[in-house]
Amino acid sequence: MNTYNIIYRFQLSENQTETIGLRMDESTLLLLDSDAPAPAWAQLEYKQCSHCPLKKQQHPTCPIARHLSRYTPIFDKVRSFDKVKLLVKMPERTITQTTSAQKAISGMVGYIMAASGCPHTAYFRPMARYHLPLANEQETAYRATSMYLLGQYFKDRAGEKPDWSIRGLRKIYQQVGIVNQSIGARLREATKSDSSVNAIVNLDMYAKVVPDMVEESLFEMQHLFSAYFENNSDNLDFTF
Repeated sequence: MNTYNIIYRFQLSENQTETIGLRMDESTLLLLDSDAPAPAWAQLEYKQCSHCPLKKQQHPTCPIARHLSRYTPIFDKVRSFDKVKLLVKMPERTITQTTSAQKAISGMVGYIMAASGCPHTAYFRPMARYHLPLANEQETAYRATSMYLLGQYFKDRAGEKPDWSIRGLRKIYQQVGIVNQSIGARLREATKSDSSVNAIVNLDMYAKVVPDMVEESLFEMQHLFSAYFENNSDNLDFTF
């Protein structure tokens, strides 16, 4: 089995560093599980999402909560706005930045959610495979839209009806928004610090903002693609 490995290293203080290694199966784009028992708050029916299709018999635990439960003791060591030095080491590159704890944790939590096995976040597995830590709103909108349209291209090639309007991306984000609320509720009872809860809040902000950016603000990027058009891009009408 080939794996895609990422290391998240949080320097919480001069003398305290926490290192987390995440391993993804490259064929399934799923995180590899640990044998550690899941806590009560990670059980599937504990604050289960209202639209969750999973059944307790096959999935006794929430995939996202089960993976996150391994790291909640680390989250409790910092508060949301504590400054941490983040290092993310991937096979292709290493990224470092000094930022708030909630922003540093948010990137890792987003990665875990996408690759956890949750049916509602499965659409974001390609973005997890090509992970971009600390991406801003515009970068996220660009990557999510590109990912979605590439998915439609593959659907078209397979003989299925594609959605070139990108309207389906809004629905995906709406479903993920419900997941964010549920995971946030679990973490509020599972952690003592606010850092992981606010990391989810940060992700939820993206879930609400990105669809509007896709449908209303992508025209601002139109000039970047002028080489693709035969006519002057100033005369093009970019609508959905």
